Amino acid sequence: MSYSVQNIRNVCLLGHSGSGKTALAESLLYMTGAIDRMGRAADGNTVCDYDPEETKRQISLSTAVAPLEYKGCRINVLDTPGAFDFAGEVMEALRAADAAIIVCSAKDGISVGLEKAWKYCEERNMPRFIYISKTDEENSDYNATFEALRQRFGKKIAPIVVPIWDSGKKVTGIIDVLNKRAYEMQNLKRAEIELPADKEEVVTEFNDALKESVAETSEEFMEKFFGGEDFTYAEMIQGLRQGVRDLSLFPVLCGSAVSCLGSLMLMDNIVDLLPNPAEGNYHKATKADGETEEFVVSPGGVPTAFVFKTVSDQYGKYSFVKVLSGSITPDLPMVNARTGEKVKLGRLYTMRGKKTSEVKELTCGDIGAAAKMDIRTGDTLCDERKVVSLKPIPFAEPCYSVAIVPKNRGQEDKIAQGLGRLNEEDPSFSVVNNAETHQMVLSGAGDMQVDVLVSKLKTRFNVEAELKPTRVPYREKIRKTVQKQGRHKKQTGGSGQFGDVWIRFEPNLETEEMEFAEEVFGGSVPKNYFPAVEKGLREACLHGPLAGYPVVNLKAVLYDGSYHPVDSSEIAFKTAAQLAYKAALPEANPVLLEPVGELKVTVPDSYMGDVIGDLNKRRGRVMGMDPTGDGDQVISAEVPMGEMGTYAIDLRAMTQSRGSFTFHFVRYEDCPPAAQEKAIAEAKALAEA
Repeated sequence: MSYSVQNIRNVCLLGHSGSGKTALAESLLYMTGAIDRMGRAADGNTVCDYDPEETKRQISLSTAVAPLEYKGCRINVLDTPGAFDFAGEVMEALRAADAAIIVCSAKDGISVGLEKAWKYCEERNMPRFIYISKTDEENSDYNATFEALRQRFGKKIAPIVVPIWDSGKKVTGIIDVLNKRAYEMQNLKRAEIELPADKEEVVTEFNDALKESVAETSEEFMEKFFGGEDFTYAEMIQGLRQGVRDLSLFPVLCGSAVSCLGSLMLMDNIVDLLPNPAEGNYHKATKADGETEEFVVSPGGVPTAFVFKTVSDQYGKYSFVKVLSGSITPDLPMVNARTGEKVKLGRLYTMRGKKTSEVKELTCGDIGAAAKMDIRTGDTLCDERKVVSLKPIPFAEPCYSVAIVPKNRGQEDKIAQGLGRLNEEDPSFSVVNNAETHQMVLSGAGDMQVDVLVSKLKTRFNVEAELKPTRVPYREKIRKTVQKQGRHKKQTGGSGQFGDVWIRFEPNLETEEMEFAEEVFGGSVPKNYFPAVEKGLREACLHGPLAGYPVVNLKAVLYDGSYHPVDSSEIAFKTAAQLAYKAALPEANPVLLEPVGELKVTVPDSYMGDVIGDLNKRRGRVMGMDPTGDGDQVISAEVPMGEMGTYAIDLRAMTQSRGSFTFHFVRYEDCPPAAQEKAIAEAKALAEA
């Protein structure tokens, strides 16, 4: 069934890991009859956690889409992972959603996950509800959680639902503040009950607060309010809806996913108060001429769809799309704005977890998937009459790197192909073959994401991989001038080999590459052997005298030598040059150079001391601090790359996951003696292994 844009709601569930997002999605599906029994994450049978890895770990690892029908509306619920390593999945969901429900548990109060979710919504001006989950569990405290929210986010926090609890503080029912009606659950069915007498005062107080909030949404309502007139139900809904869209109101609801308490009321409010896709977040589009314009979501426009997620499993590849204009049908010819190529839409589906239902049309504002298409996450599919490119999804830069190697030799290609396929699904990680360190480097958000990728390589592509620390690409240079002879003489029956050179090696700070020059007089070394000498030195420079790292900032001058008219050859002079190099460099006061990068760490003020103390231990130099204006500081520092291996994990531990950073190579610097000794020892151990 197709829905008009006014009757579609795209909502993402955000929040800390374990706050109950997947269970909430499950209860919404059950209460609307989309599923006939409730699954549990612990049993691995929920709709949204269907990947074998999710079942094994009992947490969400990717965003799942779960559409449901309620009161003539289609609600597309996007269940996102709470673990911070999978923030890329949250970015995808935020792109497709028009509003968010931030789930926080009544047992934990304000968690880091809630703070991050709030920040994501603030950055996008996204309307949001807060849903307090697990209200009926042991050790839960609805009041403490609500008070913490009020304290943190102020008067905009508006309770629309209030819990009823028994003498043991256990939540047994809920009250709809707007309608002043009370409900409890009986065998997963909602039953209306009498409003408890001791709750009337609280409900009236909250109801009055809602009226006040509604009054602030328009002049007309303000007059009515001060005139002492009551608002009609329709006016209350209109005012609350406006407040939610203006971000002057953040409704708070509560319930329990296990008993489904509060689930119907949550859906009532999603339908009544959250914006439809035409009223949702506005999008910026880049036209073919490079100009940007506001993109208007309109059912009557030419077909446009945005690819916000890709799933490629053993059953095939699905590209999840949100239709932003017009409607799309199978076999519709479109243009991929990124490549400029014409593409023909494949079969179209709506997805509920892993269950697919083929559809003949996806209308404006709706979310579905196109099968087996050669498109990527972040692509815009357009009508050729109007080609525009929507802004790509802002994935965070990967900051945790490890080297990945196959357990069985010769399977490097298999690993590369497997990671390539997984990268289509998760563009937030990157893989680079580092020619210098001869390692395949996998970079992601943290150890958990990397661990999941290794696990998927085994289960999906049948290749076992191991992780190792990345090698630091050190360099070597000399600090004083040395001259040495290189003489190669070999006599083996018939013609022999003879080459003899004198070469001066000197530091050269002008250029990193080796500079070759000659000052030969009187033809002591014939000109035709110069290229062989240079070639021999260039090859030798790849391995320095200290730890075998490439030598830089070197000037080599050939100034004398001798030759034999019969036995001299290019190979002999090449070998002679390498002998001179090996003899000279250890005496030229060599030093190891380490790569230094610029680090920018964003942390809340309260962690500044710990983070700066830790940077000092890593031989970092703090260059400056800039406040961001929202309680965070950006610390700029220069830190040797060799000290940054585990920084992603250490920073997370120091700041309870509130800190983030970027790190980029800047230059090479002389390595201090202690660090040099350590690096040489590591290089030797590696060579022996």
